[in-house]
Order: sequence, then C-alpha cells, then structure tokens
Amino acid sequence: MNGFVINSFEFCRLGEHREGALTLTDLPRLAKEVASAAPLHWVVQGGIDQFGYPRLDLTVTGSVELSCQRCLTPFSFAIASASTLILAKDEQELDSIDAVLEDDELDVILGSKEFNLIELIEDEALLALPLAPKHATCPDAATLEALKSAAKPSPFAVLKNLK
Repeated sequence: MNGFVINSFEFCRLGEHREGALTLTDLPRLAKEVASAAPLHWVVQGGIDQFGYPRLDLTVTGSVELSCQRCLTPFSFAIASASTLILAKDEQELDSIDAVLEDDELDVILGSKEFNLIELIEDEALLALPLAPKHATCPDAATLEALKSAAKPSPFAVLKNLK
C-alpha cells in the first residue's frame, strides 16, 4: 500500500498521473455500506489550476450492490464520480482559497507530504452512494399494487345489515 501514499504537492507540481483498481478488501468503510462490489477503477491526475493552486482530478467508476430501502432486495448501482480537488497547506489557506474560488464545483481539501490516495478514493466512492438507495421500480411492485387495489370490505358494512 506504500504506492498509495504520495507527496500531494509534488504530485500536482509534476503533473503526475496514476490509475488502478481497488477491491472491497482495500476499502473497509465502503465494504460496510455495500453488499458486494466489482473492483472500483480510479484515475488521479495532478496539476495546477488557473490561480496557481495545486489540484487533483479524481475519477472513480465501478458497480456496487446496494440493498433497496423499500423492498430490501439487492440491486446494482453504478458509481461514476469525477471531482476536482484543490489542495491547501493548512486550515487558514483552505479558508482563503475557498473564499477566492467561490466555486461549488471545486472542493478544497488539505494536502500533505504523506497523502493517502486510498482514503481519497474511498471517500469519493462513499460520497457517490445514494443516501437512501432504492430501485426505480421495485421488482414486487406489481404484487404490492394488486394488493392495494383489491377491494376490501368495509368493517362498517356489518353495521349496515343490523338496521
């Protein structure tokens, strides 16, 4: 895993590029949230933005199995996330960069000389997951609709006969 720890500022300055695939065994926090997953493919590209700040472009793609919150059956969810991250050296610089950029599309994070790419990739995958995962249409929706539409006798119908 040492290949995943980088000096984030040098990585950006040199415009380095890395890519690969990670499994759920490499991503323990994600493993707690999903039933299963194919390997997640990732790409990280370093660079400098138009204001001279170090930036990382991160893309994470793959497929995970989630449990539907309505019917509790598993379904496949495609992760396709791309983000641009501006690096700051400390909290003070983070706040000043955030004020200068005023861009909701860019996130400002703390960089470091021992920056863990696996944590960044896992964070990106977790942020791509829906808060309440659901099928667009649950597989048993037809059965549920049939039960709902079935005519139920009114409990007061018995009282009508007593008159």
